[in-house]
Formats: sequence, C-alpha cells, structure tokens
Amino acid sequence: MGRGAIVLAAGLGTRMKSKTHKVLHQVCEKPMIVHILDELEKLDLDQLIVVVGQQREAVEIVLQGRAQIAYQAEQLGTGHAVSAAASLLRPDVDTTVVLYGDAPLIQAETIERLLVEREQRQASAVVLTATVTDPTGLGRVTLDADGAVVRIVEEKDATPAEREICFINTGIYAYQTTDLLRSLAQLRPDNAQGEYYLTDTLAILRQENKLVSALEVEDATEIASVNDRVQLAQVEQLMRQRINRSWMKQGVTLVDPSATYIGLDVTIGQDTVLLPGTILGGRTQIGSACVIGPNTRLIDVIVGDEAKVEYAVALQSDIGPRASVGPFAYLRPGSVIGERVKIGDFVEIKNSTIGDDSKVSHLSYVGDTSVGQRVNVGCGVVTVNYDGRGKYRTIIGDDAFVGSNVNLIAPVQVGDGAYVVAGSTITDEVPADGFAIARSRQVTKPNYVKSWQGLRFGKENSRGKTDECPETET
Repeated sequence: MGRGAIVLAAGLGTRMKSKTHKVLHQVCEKPMIVHILDELEKLDLDQLIVVVGQQREAVEIVLQGRAQIAYQAEQLGTGHAVSAAASLLRPDVDTTVVLYGDAPLIQAETIERLLVEREQRQASAVVLTATVTDPTGLGRVTLDADGAVVRIVEEKDATPAEREICFINTGIYAYQTTDLLRSLAQLRPDNAQGEYYLTDTLAILRQENKLVSALEVEDATEIASVNDRVQLAQVEQLMRQRINRSWMKQGVTLVDPSATYIGLDVTIGQDTVLLPGTILGGRTQIGSACVIGPNTRLIDVIVGDEAKVEYAVALQSDIGPRASVGPFAYLRPGSVIGERVKIGDFVEIKNSTIGDDSKVSHLSYVGDTSVGQRVNVGCGVVTVNYDGRGKYRTIIGDDAFVGSNVNLIAPVQVGDGAYVVAGSTITDEVPADGFAIARSRQVTKPNYVKSWQGLRFGKENSRGKTDECPETET
C-alpha cells in the first residue's frame, strides 16, 4: 500500500512584493519549500511531486531532483494545481497527502498521523483541522457525532453562527488516491473567480456517501502559512521558538531565547551557555560547556569543549577546546584555532593555523600563516601576505616570540624559538633560536626642541612663509 505526497508551489505570491518566488523565501536559513521536503523525507513515501508554475526554473534549482515536477501553466485554483500532478501519480500509491509549499512549520509526525488516519478509517479523505483563537478569513468545519465532516464553509458564505466556529480547515488533506482522481475530474469553475477549488472534491465525495473525516492538529502553529512579509516574520519567529525550546530541553542554556538565533543544522553540547545576540548558522557544531556570546555570529564553525567566544564573527573555521576568541575578533574562512589559544580584541585571522597554547592577543592581522605552538604574537603584528598580485604564506615555528608592531613580509619563515624585536620589518628568514631586529637606528638630539620650535613658529619670511628647521639640521 503505497503513499505519495503532492506539494503545491505554483503561485508566485504577489503579496510578498518580491522578485523571488514565495516558496523560495527563507525561514531559518532555508527556503520554505525545503522545510517541507525535509519533513516529507522523514516519512516512508513512495512518491513525492511538487507542482510548479511561475518562476519554474528557480524553484526546480532549489528542489535539486528531490521530487518529481508537475507543471501548472495557468494558476486556476488549488484543484487545478492538483490535477496537474494527477497524471504522474503511480498506480501503487493508495494514499496521497496534499499540502502547501508556503507552510513550512508542518512536521513529519503530523503528516504521518494524517496518513495513518486515512488508512485505518479507510476514509476517502481526511481533512487536517485546527482550533484557533481567531478564525477570520478561514474556512469553518462542522462535524457529525462520529467525527465525519458534514460541511466546510468559506467565511464569505458562512452564516453568523458558523462564523463563530473556531474549528477551521487547514487546507491539508490525505486522500484515497482513486477517490481523489475521480473527484478531481468532476470539478467545475462555478464561482466568481472561475477557479477549480480542491475543497469541492470533499463535497463531491460526501455526495457519493464516501467517508470524509477530520483530524485535528495538536499544535495549531504548524499550519501557519505565508502570504506576505509580516507572516514570513511570524513564521520565522515560531520556528526559532521551536528550535530554541528543543535545545533548552537538551541541556543548553539560552539566557535570552528571544535574542538567540540557531539554525536547523546546528548542533550544541550540554551545559553550553548562549548569551544574548548569539547567531549560530550553517552546520556549526558547538561542544559542551562552552560560552558563546554575547553578540557573536558563527557560521559553519566547529567549537571545541569549554571554549569561549564573545563579541566575535567566525566563518568556516575551527576553534579548539578551551580556546578564547574575542572580544571583537574576526575569524575568516580557513582559520584553525588550536587548544587553549587566545585570540584577543581586534584580531583578524584568515586562512591560518594557530597552534596550541599560542596567543594573538590584540590588534593584529594574521593571514595565510602557520603559527606553531606556544607562540606569542604581539600587539599590532601584521603578516603581509599580498603584494597586489598574489598571496604568500608566513611560517612561525614553535615557541617563537614576535614583538609588537612587527611586519612579516611573506613569503617568510621564523624558526622555532626565534625572537623578533618589536617594530621590525622582516623580509628574510629568521633561523631557529635566531634574534632578528630590522628597524632604523634611533637618533636623539639633546637641547633641540625649543630652538627648533622657535624657528618653526617664528616670523614669516619675505616670501610669506614661516622659516622651518629641516629635520636633518642640528
């Protein structure tokens, strides 16, 4: 007994006021349609069809071959959209669920309940329903004593008494496939919009004395759909609340959940604390007992146990156990920070490896560099890796000391245990245990400043300029 699903994603969504197709707008870093596919792929489905229409190519690119494609050339209603997929339905698919690509909060467990309800009751169709506090604009559902659907009425057609009903039709259905196909063939556009409504299939089945039952969703927020930017923000918030609640139940502390943003593909270890303003995205992996934040953004970053990252941005990088990054640090892609490393304030690391127990404490740029273990990189150090045409690497050995305001002109190597004096510009290799100093000799002129200032700020000369003492003059 096969199962299938049809996802309707043909309409552009004009109320979004966007050049992007509605189902491609992102919720928690993923297009809405991808959320639907992710949930459906958790089920034991034999067939998955997505109905596309406007901006067909853009939607198909995002689908990446994860579903069969049905094309609705004209958008003539939900019934017309499902009819576009009818010819693709396999004969062995006995139950077909229909849902929408702009409702990304639906969960696999709910869809499974809907499928099981259809199969166990041998119903022609099962309507997913919900109880809401404000049913304005939604179709109302009335049931008989056995839980079968008696009537689904749109608000514009409802009586005053029916409008008081808070039991609504979500628009998600599970059908016995042959009954779906037969009722689709009987649809007529007998309405002011001249469209084919999928809801009318339920009335057709009722007229045939077929069983149309209802199943109420346990969490009404699952059926929230998106028609404009306001609803997009509301759905985003609901999904973030769901994600945050899940992590808190797994032993992660969120000091302010309303100011914490966690992607769906992120993993976090127990006893980690996320401070306000934390943004974790991509496939970021956070170890246990870490402190992340405040105001920190990590995308595709691996963070080891007991690490601390605050007021920092890190992209596609690794941070080792018990390392400290920030405040105000920037790890660009390709950065690998070892165990117990300190990356301090206003430090930028790019495509570099920092060995265990090393320190880059403040105001430095380290790019395209391999830094060994137990290295001290002083304040204001710059690895000069770009000559205007190419990038070159710097290598700093274990136990080296690089003083403040040093320029290391790549390609260059500083050996194990070497010492580079503050203020030096290094262009040649410093051997192991070497001592390098590369700066101008200091010149001090005693009893000089007052006489120099007297000349510099004296009377204007005949040409209207002030006489100044050249710096080379004694």
